[in-house]
Amino acid sequence: MKRLFLVLALVCLTAAPIPGQAGGKLRLAVSIAPQKYLVERLGGDLVRTTVMLPAGASPAVYEPRPSQMLEISDARAYLAIGVPFERAWLPRMLSANPRTELWRMDQDVPKKTLPGSGSADRGQGVPDPHIWLSPPLARIMADNVLAALSEIDPENARTYAANHASLVRDIEALDRDIRAIFAGVDPAKRRFMVFHPAWGYFAEAYGLTQIPIQAEGKEPGPRTLAGLISEAKNLGVRVIFVQPEFSERSAEVIARAIGGRVQAADPLAPDWLENLKQVAGAFKSALR
Repeated sequence: MKRLFLVLALVCLTAAPIPGQAGGKLRLAVSIAPQKYLVERLGGDLVRTTVMLPAGASPAVYEPRPSQMLEISDARAYLAIGVPFERAWLPRMLSANPRTELWRMDQDVPKKTLPGSGSADRGQGVPDPHIWLSPPLARIMADNVLAALSEIDPENARTYAANHASLVRDIEALDRDIRAIFAGVDPAKRRFMVFHPAWGYFAEAYGLTQIPIQAEGKEPGPRTLAGLISEAKNLGVRVIFVQPEFSERSAEVIARAIGGRVQAADPLAPDWLENLKQVAGAFKSALR
């Protein structure tokens, strides 16, 4: 930790007088790979985007490396999305260079509460950050990126607007495709089981129900695990979806007990559009 603070101090002393330019490109930073996809669909060759969260890391507990802090020290803007590590680290990142602007891709995006995160005495829970997994919400995020880029770089606003229109057409086409994928599925059978409850917004958009194994970031105890096995058997679940950032142990226990299997569904895949299309197909196959 001391080393990190020394790096931050060094960044403050050595930051470029005019941040945000690298080889003629607008330097931007984001938290996760799907953000980069959306930002670069709008920015194209005009932007260079740095992703803070490396592949395989969890946005719930990640701590940026000193080298990453240096890498974003001259970013013109940081586009946040509301993942957990931002709460602890964004103030430190921005203090390293106060000239870096903060923009929120989750601005005006309605958020749900993560399953099982409610407080017994206050009735409040942890906001679900996985908004990028819903194409309708990604449409709002695209609008926020357009607003950010157009204000930061008004000379290229028309290019950003044209790219935004192209992205919106693709998002709307993806939304239609996914709706078509689930169109013939019996509403009573639209349930799928996941380890980490990342797919709530996706499920809500397409009339599905996710059944999470994990609650409040914790592995289930024996009693909860037995209940999940019973529920999976009653619903005819045969596939348990997992993601690379988390242990598959509990999912494998349930899969063995129901004679099913474990399958990957990565919410952080860098090719946002193609990934959602593939995951939709995987969910559909699991519902049969």
